[in-house]
Amino acid sequence: MVVLSVTRDVLLLKVFPNNPDWTLMTLSVQLSNLPLFARISISRNWPIHQLDVKNAFLRGDLTETVYMRQPPGYVNRAFLGHVCCLRKALYGLKQAPRAWYQRFAVYLFSLGFLSSKTDTSLFTYHRGSDTIYLLLYVDDIILTASSPSLISMVISQLSSEFPMSDLGPLSFFLGIAASRSKSRLFLSQSAFAQEILARADMVSCNPCSTPADTKIKLAVDGEPVSDPTLYRSLAGALQYLTFTRPDIAYAVQQVCLFMHDPRLPHFNALKRILRYLKGTLSHGLHIKASAVDRLVAYSDADWAGCPTTRRSTSGFCVYVGDNLAEYRGIANVVAETAWLRNLLIELYCPLSRATVVFCDNVSAMYLASNPVQHQRTKHVEIDLHFVRERFVIVHVRVLHVPSAYQYADIFTKGLPTSLFLDFRNSLNIRLPPDQTTGLKSEIEYYAMLVGVHHYNEHVLSNNSFDRNRRHQEVDRYKQDSRGSYDLDINTQQYRWTVTI
Repeated sequence: MVVLSVTRDVLLLKVFPNNPDWTLMTLSVQLSNLPLFARISISRNWPIHQLDVKNAFLRGDLTETVYMRQPPGYVNRAFLGHVCCLRKALYGLKQAPRAWYQRFAVYLFSLGFLSSKTDTSLFTYHRGSDTIYLLLYVDDIILTASSPSLISMVISQLSSEFPMSDLGPLSFFLGIAASRSKSRLFLSQSAFAQEILARADMVSCNPCSTPADTKIKLAVDGEPVSDPTLYRSLAGALQYLTFTRPDIAYAVQQVCLFMHDPRLPHFNALKRILRYLKGTLSHGLHIKASAVDRLVAYSDADWAGCPTTRRSTSGFCVYVGDNLAEYRGIANVVAETAWLRNLLIELYCPLSRATVVFCDNVSAMYLASNPVQHQRTKHVEIDLHFVRERFVIVHVRVLHVPSAYQYADIFTKGLPTSLFLDFRNSLNIRLPPDQTTGLKSEIEYYAMLVGVHHYNEHVLSNNSFDRNRRHQEVDRYKQDSRGSYDLDINTQQYRWTVTI
């Protein structure tokens, strides 16, 4: 039973407590899919449009029996003691979000779209050379297709069924500004970062070069903060900011560990993140046009790094001293890449090559590829079987990378300034395109093959610290007859050297 209230001529419902029902949840696309979605579109030079459905929650059909009192101004005098039975959803009704999703999905199915099994809010259409991708986030839609005429056709069909606005090319989505050029898309949350600084009264603070200290690890000691609500608000906002600023992910994760009882050292660490943002407000995520033909990942773990609980921190990044913690870090990234491989299949971009996972822990690398068992590995046996299964079917290869070039370190520990800036650029976190054109720098160019095989090359790049280029050359150097193997006496590992 619900009670109606009227606010500015909008019907709202106050729902009485009822039994919890998991089917009430709504389904929204995972934001982490947006960069992959954008990369495919840009690489194929497809248009990307943005749509907004008007009063989306009013479009859903209810399958449950829901009653409401007669609304003011529409009371039937002949049935004063009666209530209304709702046929359509209204704002404030718990079933409204899911009812809207089901209504929208059913209509897309009638047009020939398929719902992704990997992400149920991603819909695809494929007929011959015609391909359409549609992302749904509640009432916001991102649409891309293999031709502008397909975009126009879909918008016309959707508009005939639901009242909506065509917002044109993608420019601002869920607080994320998007700026597109011919060969790249730049995603930025600089306005949101500025709002966070204003909320913390730190608009005029002095910037710093890194978001986290390299030596100090947060613990539970210290004086309580005077305003824990502000601390939680800022920490939560920073979490959303990590979508386009993964360079602050580790620092944000650390301050979020203490949201239940924040202390002054924790607030000081949070302020350091804000000071870092002050100096990098214009930075954002660059998504460049490139072939979607391989996945390369970096995995790292900080074994028992928390000084209070001795829990470990793992992190990984994916480019479309106990080994067990490190191994679980590998299992995490292999699971993520397996999910991405399935998603690419549903986007009609299947990968023919194995995913390469780089890890700086030699023991974990050997565990991943060798079918050995040991009493000390029993508690990660499921992870072992999962990774080895992917290894056997040639879906993944776990290779070693020197710690100095382990990009995932940026997600598990505080780094010195020079290394942090290097890794940040490797994640494509940079200034807007108009501020990065013309930059040239000498970089150390590495290619990792089986084991610790690598080579050095100094090049001039149009993009500062563009280390991602090395992955495009791996197969070429594998077949290069100029390569030679030799055994490193100190590490007992084989090194593959190429003369260029």
